[in-house]
Amino acid sequence: MAVIKTNSSDVALLARLLRAEAEGEGELGMLMVGNVGVNRILSDCLDFKNIRNMNDMVFQSPGGYESVQKPYFYQRARDREKRLAKRTINGERTHPASNALWFYRPVGNCPPTWWDQRNSGRYKAHCFFVPTPADCPRVYN
Repeated sequence: MAVIKTNSSDVALLARLLRAEAEGEGELGMLMVGNVGVNRILSDCLDFKNIRNMNDMVFQSPGGYESVQKPYFYQRARDREKRLAKRTINGERTHPASNALWFYRPVGNCPPTWWDQRNSGRYKAHCFFVPTPADCPRVYN
């Protein structure tokens, strides 16, 4: 059962984001990007108080995704990424992105915190960061 309300256009939009942000990280990396996106819609906290749907999340500015500024993002969604998007929409979570609201690709090691948010781990090139349960309880439900 879906943890956020979506339609087929939302699934395709998330699928395009997964591919554009993490195709080089494989399916697991793309699932983690999906976790972060779904968490941003669910969270209603910190930088994501006005994020209510997939479009708000994907195109948030400032604070959104760099890939939406590149042509690759605007290619048609593929079935593989749509299946991954549906898995995250249905609540599948993958550590270290299970409760993450942020990720980025540092040049070197992951810092212990980023903008005062705790590092929850690294997967391949990306570091993931989580809010506290007190700041964002809905991310931990």
